[in-house]
Amino acid sequence: MSNSSRSDEERHASTGPANVLVARDTGLSSQEPYPIEKPPRQYCFAHFTLDLECGFLRRGTEEVILRAKAFEVLACLVEHHGRLVSKTALIEAVWPDAAITDNSLAQCLLEIRRALADEEQQLIRTVTRRGYVFAAPVTTPVVEIPRQPVIAPPEPGPLPGALVRKPVSLKLLASALILLAMGAGTMFFIWPTHPTPRELTYTQITNFTDSAVSPALSPDGRMVAFYRSDNWWLTNDRIYVKLLPNGEPVQITDDPRAKYGLAFSPDGSRIAYTVSQAGWNTFTVSPLGGEPRLLLSNAAGLTWLDERRVLFSEIRTGVHMGVVTATESRSEYRHVYFPQDERRMAHLSYASPDRKWALVVEMDPVWQPCRLIPLDGSSAGRQVGPQGRCTAAAWSPDGKWMYFGAEVDGSHHLWRQLFAKGEPEQITSGPMEAQGVAVTPDGRSLITSIGMQQSAVWIHDAGGERPISSEGRVPTVNQSGLFGTRPKFSRDGASLFFLRRAEPDASIELWRTNHESGKSENVAPGFSMLEYDVSSDEKEVVFSTQPSGKATQVWLATLDRRSPPRLISSSGETSPYFGPEGQILYRLSDGKTHYLAHMNRDGSGRSKVVPYPIGNVQSISPDRRWIVAYAPWPDRGQMVTMAIPTGGGAPRRICPAANCMASWAPDGKFLDIGMHRASRTSPGQTLVLPLRSGEMLPDLPDTGISGLYDGADLPGARTIDAYEISPGPDPSVFAYVKTTVHRNLFRIALP
Repeated sequence: MSNSSRSDEERHASTGPANVLVARDTGLSSQEPYPIEKPPRQYCFAHFTLDLECGFLRRGTEEVILRAKAFEVLACLVEHHGRLVSKTALIEAVWPDAAITDNSLAQCLLEIRRALADEEQQLIRTVTRRGYVFAAPVTTPVVEIPRQPVIAPPEPGPLPGALVRKPVSLKLLASALILLAMGAGTMFFIWPTHPTPRELTYTQITNFTDSAVSPALSPDGRMVAFYRSDNWWLTNDRIYVKLLPNGEPVQITDDPRAKYGLAFSPDGSRIAYTVSQAGWNTFTVSPLGGEPRLLLSNAAGLTWLDERRVLFSEIRTGVHMGVVTATESRSEYRHVYFPQDERRMAHLSYASPDRKWALVVEMDPVWQPCRLIPLDGSSAGRQVGPQGRCTAAAWSPDGKWMYFGAEVDGSHHLWRQLFAKGEPEQITSGPMEAQGVAVTPDGRSLITSIGMQQSAVWIHDAGGERPISSEGRVPTVNQSGLFGTRPKFSRDGASLFFLRRAEPDASIELWRTNHESGKSENVAPGFSMLEYDVSSDEKEVVFSTQPSGKATQVWLATLDRRSPPRLISSSGETSPYFGPEGQILYRLSDGKTHYLAHMNRDGSGRSKVVPYPIGNVQSISPDRRWIVAYAPWPDRGQMVTMAIPTGGGAPRRICPAANCMASWAPDGKFLDIGMHRASRTSPGQTLVLPLRSGEMLPDLPDTGISGLYDGADLPGARTIDAYEISPGPDPSVFAYVKTTVHRNLFRIALP
């Protein structure tokens, strides 16, 4: 019996090897005169056969091994092929007597997709926040009912008094059939229909064992440029190009500086990219390789409008970055768009084919939804695309469609929207994430980076390295843009606090692990945190959240959960920390820029700590007297990494640019300064400086430490081969987030 003929009333039953949903009633009477053979519970799809009676899955003649629970999940989905099966229904069917998390189901689906080679989700589709659909066509063997010999009884005569039926007129029958057909045709047109999901076709372009990200197409569509890297943003890795469809990838740069963005010139002879070192500057390199050349300084995210004019972003003051146009010599210069908030940075912009509009990608300090602006500079435009963190955008060649790469509910996928007032539509879905988007010149397909990412907290100590978390995903500074996401050791170094997301659409929650016993606990369940800080006595946590469609909030909670969490602020405050006198420090926005401010524990008594603006907050000293932040140096405007006194006063410069990351050991005996970012070929480097008793800052040069070798000359300095680490009680002990990424470029044929 096929699934389509079943009753809607279903129950859970365990039959054979799989616990699946079966029909409550076969619809057959127990008084059937002849035994009827039941259809075998066997399903065929793609190149696979799923036999529920014998308990096997075969690809052709080869058996495919699945764990018992994964087999049961697959059985449920296949028996309900073409229909949505909710997560709850799957869990109740496969684990009827056990309390499990959604992660167990996610692991089974991951195993199934690997077994079916369904990484692109052509067979099993994920419906965000609802469930799953087995979308592949499914066939079942046809079972014929055996014919039995029948002896016809004699024709009985009419009973006395019974009415004798007259034969139906052929003319009357034909008229009835015509009316029935007309009615059916009418119902066909007026009955509400739902469009069937459109299939996507994926063609793999690169085949690296690591990752390829940030694709950019040449104007003729015959060449793609990309980074061979885990990160598309401020990567230290190299640029590659590949002739399409079957050319070999070729490395064209050996530039180790932090960079992002790739764009071809109109004639395809140059590739532009942005370097973040002593400012934001645009360099170009030939697709054939060679030495990169500076095209424009104070220019980022550059693309060409035509052979003469370029569209790019520049810093006005501090970190206030907006969009401008000019020629390559910076003549015919014109402002297009600068965000109202002077802390916001518009890093990328993409002009429409008619050069009247542009899509803008900006951050503050996390990535914001994309923005559509007029290129004549007449307005600040409006938000477009999904309500999520937009990191890439593109246009169809005819200008009718806008495309976006965005993170929504913890998963990064591709979206599109009709210009100019359509609704966002999701293109890709599922655990295989898509980042970056480039549309082919014919508009029939796009190229993106597709793959999976896993991250876990690891600890390095005298015994080596070992993982602390093993499931879910741990946010990193590079991905989130928030330094308050980093793991933090307790003062005695025995425990480690860290944020973890169990699955893509779950909350980012705070966990505490005793790294010696390995025992872990969720210390603030139910709250999805952006940044957090644990009090010095480890009895409280202050954290920020952002409910959907609302401003950021600040909450205060006890770690033993003896009292409920308290909302103390909901006006867009960010980066909360405990201050030296028990008050709450935070980053205040006045609508134009940001300041370090403090408030009482009930949200009252708010005031600025220092009069000069600040940028991203990195860390706070154990005595709560200093905060490290990226900020414009007072009276000069140049962005530096500096320590700001939380009691007010003049700052101290740590690095002469916003290119290092500083944090303290939990007992205040060392200051760690990350100097060199990690890359595909290097773990990065961190400078460790000892501190005198009672002092939170070493004797630094007035201009700060400009490089690793400057700091190496300081007394007691040592170097660690790691970056973005959380210091422990000893320089040899630190925690870090280890991320494993595997992505490759794919072409997606658009329906």
